[in-house]
Amino acid sequence: MSSQDKAAVTMPAASGKTADKVFRVIAYACGILILVVLAAVFLFLLFRAWPLIGGNQADNSKTIADFTGGKANGFWQYVGPLLFGTVLVSALALLLSFPVSIGIALFISHYAPKKLATALSYVVDLLAAIPSVIYGLWGGLILVPAIYPFWNWVATYFGWIPLFAGPAANPSRTVATVAVVLAVMILPIITSLSRDIFLQTPRLQQEAALALGATKWEMVKLAVLPFGKSGVVSASMLGLGRALGETMAVLMILSPGLNYSFKLLQASQNQTIAANIAAQYPEANDLGVSVLIGTGLVLFLITFVVNYVARKITEKKVG
Repeated sequence: MSSQDKAAVTMPAASGKTADKVFRVIAYACGILILVVLAAVFLFLLFRAWPLIGGNQADNSKTIADFTGGKANGFWQYVGPLLFGTVLVSALALLLSFPVSIGIALFISHYAPKKLATALSYVVDLLAAIPSVIYGLWGGLILVPAIYPFWNWVATYFGWIPLFAGPAANPSRTVATVAVVLAVMILPIITSLSRDIFLQTPRLQQEAALALGATKWEMVKLAVLPFGKSGVVSASMLGLGRALGETMAVLMILSPGLNYSFKLLQASQNQTIAANIAAQYPEANDLGVSVLIGTGLVLFLITFVVNYVARKITEKKVG
C-alpha cells in the first residue's frame, strides 16, 4: 500500500476521533448547563425569599395576615393549606387522566386502524400544544355551568362519602371541576409519551405471546405493559409536574380558600400555590413579593422531590 493510500485511510479515522471529542465536549456542556440553570433558579428564589427567612418576623406576620385576612400569621400556616390544595388538585387530575391516557395510547398503538391511529395521534399532539389560558376559558365559561347538574347528582347520592359532601356549589368553581380541567390538560402529555413507548415494544415479544395462544389483550398485558412500565411512570410524573405548576386555568376557575379540606364539591375550600402567587402578586409590596416567592420556593422543592421519587420508581422498574 502506497503512502498516499495510508494517508487516505488515516485521515477519516482522525477526523472521526476529532468529531467524537467535539461531540463529547458539547454533550458534557449541555449536561452541566442544565445543572447550572437549575442551581440559578434555586439561588434566585432563595435570594428573593431571604427577607422572609432572615428579615423582621413581625413584618412578615403582618404581610401574611394581610394576604389571608387574618386567617394565618406565620409562613407555614400560610403555605401549608396552599401546598395541601396544590397536591390535592394535582393528584385528582392525575387519578382522572391516567387510566384514560393509557387506554387511548393502547388504542392508538395496537387497536386502531393505521389511518385512524395517525389522525388520533395528530389530535393528541395538538391538544398538548393548546395554551393553558384556553383551557381556563373553556373551564370557566363552558364546563363550570354545564357540570353543576352532575356534581349535584353526585352530592345527592354519594354525599355520605366525605369527599362528595354537599351541597354542591353553584357555580361549580370547586376543586373537583379544576381537577377535571387539569386532567384534560395533562391527558395528551401522558398519552403521547405512553403511545410512543408502547410502539417501541419489541415485535418478537408480541409475536411470541400470540404464537403461544395469547389473545390480543393478553399479549398487551404480558408484553406491552411490562415493557412500557418505566416510561409510563415517567410520563405520569411529567403530567403531574405540569398540574402542580399550573396557574391560569386554576386562577380562572377555582374559588379560593385556605383550608385543609377534602370537600371536593364545595367552593372556597382550597387554593394552589401557583394560582395564589398570580392572584396576590399585583398588589403585593416588596415584602409581600418575598413571601410569595417563598411559597414558590416550596413549590420548586416539592416538584424536585416528585421528580426524584419518580426517577427512583423508574429505576426499580427497569431493574
